[in-house]
Amino acid sequence: MTAQALLARALAGAALGGFFYLGLWLTVREISVTRHPVLLTLTSFWIRTLVVLGSFLYLMQGHWQSAVACLLGFVAGRVVVSIPIRAQTMRGKCP
Repeated sequence: MTAQALLARALAGAALGGFFYLGLWLTVREISVTRHPVLLTLTSFWIRTLVVLGSFLYLMQGHWQSAVACLLGFVAGRVVVSIPIRAQTMRGKCP
């Protein structure tokens, strides 16, 4: 496994982390205004989980090194998504 391949998988993991956690944030924001919050929550959870797991399995290609790179990228994606969300939340609470 080359360093370029691992970097590509880490970047893909970061994109998947961004997708997962941004989708979670959007779901939480919409729960209070939807008519069917349980349906929204479950549908969002399953779509996000299946997309991420399916993508991880595809990206791994049977190599544990790829799995580690994807997971590290996934965590990095969470951090990248949480920074602007936290700043926006703080602006909303502190006038």
